[in-house]
Amino acid sequence: MERKTCCFFGHRTINENEKLKTKLIDTIEKLIVDEKVDTFLFGSKSNFNSLSLKLVTKIKEKYPNIKRVYVRAEYPHISEHYKNYLLNNYEDTYYPEKIINSGRASYVERNYEMIDNSQFCIFYYDEQCTPTIRKSGTKIALDYAIKKNKKVIIVI
Repeated sequence: MERKTCCFFGHRTINENEKLKTKLIDTIEKLIVDEKVDTFLFGSKSNFNSLSLKLVTKIKEKYPNIKRVYVRAEYPHISEHYKNYLLNNYEDTYYPEKIINSGRASYVERNYEMIDNSQFCIFYYDEQCTPTIRKSGTKIALDYAIKKNKKVIIVI
């Protein structure tokens, strides 16, 4: 049976409140129950990512079959010690081979990998939160997910 996968992307800084948490929990549970999603991919470097991981971990108590996977954008090779540390919060971790040597673009390439391997993408995207001195990684990922015809869910 093919795994059904969902990934998360959002701004580094978010307005974390009960309404957002409730919306995220409802969205994640609906994906698990209605769409049979069983694997959730996580990146790093954002408060939205941390919140999503925390909520999926809580939901895992109710649905123990779901898997949390950390997709690394750094450290192609990690020590057993670091891997064991990561596996305290995830069922698995990997570094996409295709991002080796991508330098500063490694996070964008990692995000593309997560989108390519997901049917669903949950975004916390707010025009007001986009950075002014650089391109928004969240916006780049959102545009790519839309271009790839993924099922995009925006929570805010």
